[in-house]
Amino acid sequence: MGIDQDKQAVREKVWRLLDREKAVPRDSFGKIPAFHGAEQTAERLAETPEWQAARVVKTNPDFAQLPVRARALDDGKLVFMAVPKIASEQPFYLLDPKGLQISALIAAEKSGAKQYATRVGLDEMPPIDMVICGSVAVNRSGARIGKGAGYSDLEVALLIEAGLVTSQTVIVAPVHQLQVVEDDIPETPHDFSVDLIVTPEQVIRCDNPRRPRGVIWGDLSPEQIAAIPVLSARQAAS
Repeated sequence: MGIDQDKQAVREKVWRLLDREKAVPRDSFGKIPAFHGAEQTAERLAETPEWQAARVVKTNPDFAQLPVRARALDDGKLVFMAVPKIASEQPFYLLDPKGLQISALIAAEKSGAKQYATRVGLDEMPPIDMVICGSVAVNRSGARIGKGAGYSDLEVALLIEAGLVTSQTVIVAPVHQLQVVEDDIPETPHDFSVDLIVTPEQVIRCDNPRRPRGVIWGDLSPEQIAAIPVLSARQAAS
């Protein structure tokens, strides 16, 4: 099998396991799992020194990470949440806890961010202290797999190219314990690994995290570039 098939085999194994153990809602196959215990995971993450030191947090928009986004706002952190599918030339929502007129939980929902947040481009963002990435599976070396769409990888690559994500940025995978696998997870040049894995039960610190250098254009199809405005605009300008 090739790398893509190997990754898909790990995804399907984890989705089936989560479903069998009733650790996720029934419709979770094929998605970033909205696992039971996500609130406890957010609380455990909030106890870490890495979280307490972070002032600016970038998150994915998946429902699974809603408790982390809400906790970040409650803790006074500036939150940048990716626009779903990076479908905007301004690909991030800015959620500033100082200006919120609604609850952090409502603001942190996808619908709340769409209604109340400001959309910003990369040139309007400060350096990122922590990245929260949705994952289907991770292993203890920090290798991770998303659901296969590649948006997390692209978001991080864009932020690296902009100088906003560096080796000092802490990348976190909040997951259910069943998503922490012993399998080898194949990695390609555009994949990043995580510094911390946080479950309801524990925090796992990973050694030697890897980061891509930026967007690897050769890995993207013309259709992918055309569907992501920030990429098509950059290609047109080059």
